[in-house]
Amino acid sequence: MPTAPINLRTLLAPTLLGLAMFASTAHAAAPLRPPQGYYAPVEAFKTGDFKNDCESMPQPYTDKLEFRSKYEGSDKARSTLNVASEKAFRDATSGITTLERGTSKRVMQYMRDGRPEQLDCTLSWLTAWAQADALMSQEFNHTGKSMRKWALGSMASSYLRLKFSVSQPLAHHAQQAREIEAWFSKMADQVVSDWDNLPLEKTNNHSYWAAWSVMATSIATNRRDLFDWSVKEFKVGAHQVDAQGFLPNELKRQQRALAYHNYALPPLAMIASFAQVNGVDLRNENNAALKRLGERVLSGVKDPETFEAKNGKAPDMTDLKIDAKFAWLEPFCTLYTCAPEVIEMKRGMQPFKTFRLGGDLTRVYDPTHEKG
Repeated sequence: MPTAPINLRTLLAPTLLGLAMFASTAHAAAPLRPPQGYYAPVEAFKTGDFKNDCESMPQPYTDKLEFRSKYEGSDKARSTLNVASEKAFRDATSGITTLERGTSKRVMQYMRDGRPEQLDCTLSWLTAWAQADALMSQEFNHTGKSMRKWALGSMASSYLRLKFSVSQPLAHHAQQAREIEAWFSKMADQVVSDWDNLPLEKTNNHSYWAAWSVMATSIATNRRDLFDWSVKEFKVGAHQVDAQGFLPNELKRQQRALAYHNYALPPLAMIASFAQVNGVDLRNENNAALKRLGERVLSGVKDPETFEAKNGKAPDMTDLKIDAKFAWLEPFCTLYTCAPEVIEMKRGMQPFKTFRLGGDLTRVYDPTHEKG
């Protein structure tokens, strides 16, 4: 009689979650915190003439989270861009993206200039979306739930700079902070529901980005259950990295495989960095899988033929010519000792600013080399 196929993730999940909970329980008495760079003070408190650039707030998005995919009509590799679908997606999600980018931009501006108008603009936008219960629709498709976790990660990781700065910018905004954090917390619960316990063959960079959004929220709200879930998902991702540093589900993306390996690194590196400061060391998970993945990507950038030899498709290098795509190097090079040539590469690309990771990572991880 034939036996049912074994779902490795189903077998692994209880063990991974148990290990994550055990590791964090030892540190449960201490509040969750971000890496040290998030405690940085506001650099200046400027006065005088100021042109307030708080634009018109995008309408809180409360509709169905059902969007077209930019790869609509592509084969199972999901590697061929559909220009018309991408435009439809961009148009439909423009308000959400405006909120993400605007939050990141103004938090960076406020941490630099300390003008209350910059802080007020950010908090008023986030509070309005929180009060509207935005992005919480239970009607969603894959692209929609992807947008939800991206947006949460962007907003929560930017917010951490305000929450933890020694300048205490939220001290006189307690009610707004409570409403924003309650919204983040509720959205994180939904993200967990959206992405929890997927079959391994469907677990890819999306799950890692979901786990990053939940990690950032766990720190913002001091929720150990969210922290544990993010660590569990990291471990699932780490155990997908093979002995050569490849991710099988990203190799399926054919000519975009290298770009998607690189895209998997930012959330994984950030999760490991945040876990580290909270007493959970993920650096050696699956024989240092994160290090192996990073080194595989760097060697692929230097010699793309390594990826072509693996999956038979010459890599599309377009995304890899954008410096911000390598923002993962900032946390990565605090977790591991990066080779001199990697440090030189990093120096040449700094500062790394990416709204999906909360803004200026160089200012957080390597402030002495912040040039912006």
